[in-house]
Amino acid sequence: MTTALLYGLATALPLVGGAWLGLRWHIPRPLLAALMAFGAGTMIAAASSELFEPAFRSVAAWHAGLALMAGAGTYAIASHLLDTRLGTASVGWGLMLGSLLDGIPENTALGVSLTGSGGIVLLVAIAIGNTPEAIGSAATMRDAGGPTGGSRRILLLWAATGAVLVLVTVGAHALGDSIGSSSVATVQAFAGGATIAVLADTLMPEAYTDGGWWVGLTTALGFFVAFVLGG
Repeated sequence: MTTALLYGLATALPLVGGAWLGLRWHIPRPLLAALMAFGAGTMIAAASSELFEPAFRSVAAWHAGLALMAGAGTYAIASHLLDTRLGTASVGWGLMLGSLLDGIPENTALGVSLTGSGGIVLLVAIAIGNTPEAIGSAATMRDAGGPTGGSRRILLLWAATGAVLVLVTVGAHALGDSIGSSSVATVQAFAGGATIAVLADTLMPEAYTDGGWWVGLTTALGFFVAFVLGG
């Protein structure tokens, strides 16, 4: 249980720390774009090699595909609703939503995998991706204003998000023996779909808007770093 708690904290602290950095300093937009693009690259690697591939190998292709599309569809619909209600402020909220929609199944998979060899690999991939995502989201939420209630409330929201992910990791580890491989594969594929939707809908377009043509290089660098760490 202690190990699960430490792993959960290791995924949550980058979220809270990244949000604090994004709120504390007005990071130049090109640098923020580079961080977001780097995080996008790590998320691409995690979605493919740490989430969907294990699911695809564990269950039938149609099963993994349906879970993947369910994750992507859930985020796409929720993000569209945010766009409709919040306008420009929706980008930061969309990234926070993405942290939950891909973080909950990711941390579920992390919790049940702690007895195997994949735990540390998935932990590193999650932690690397969480930091720039939180920095970009918190900074965007602060700059956009809207119904967030100021920097203190934004930080509290990210702290609550991190706390949820810690609880998910601990709970999944405690119930690990009763969670079948098919269920684990489903949440992994769901997380992969949500991650892909976050990338396509929010993270990569925002990075390109703020950075420009060169962010593709930073994205590739993030992918390479995560791939090497997971290799």
